[in-house]
Amino acid sequence: MDWFKIVKSAYDAGSYTKENVRVFVVKGKITAAQYEEITGEAY
Repeated sequence: MDWFKIVKSAYDAGSYTKENVRVFVVKGKITAAQYEEITGEAY
């Protein structure tokens, strides 16, 4: 399962907030670098 692609798509569509994306980092599904790529902000 490509968590990065799933989370990025949901974030881009407005379904996830930055806080939602942060949870995926905490759970180990995406990296902090991927968080930054998705949101454009430092983790």
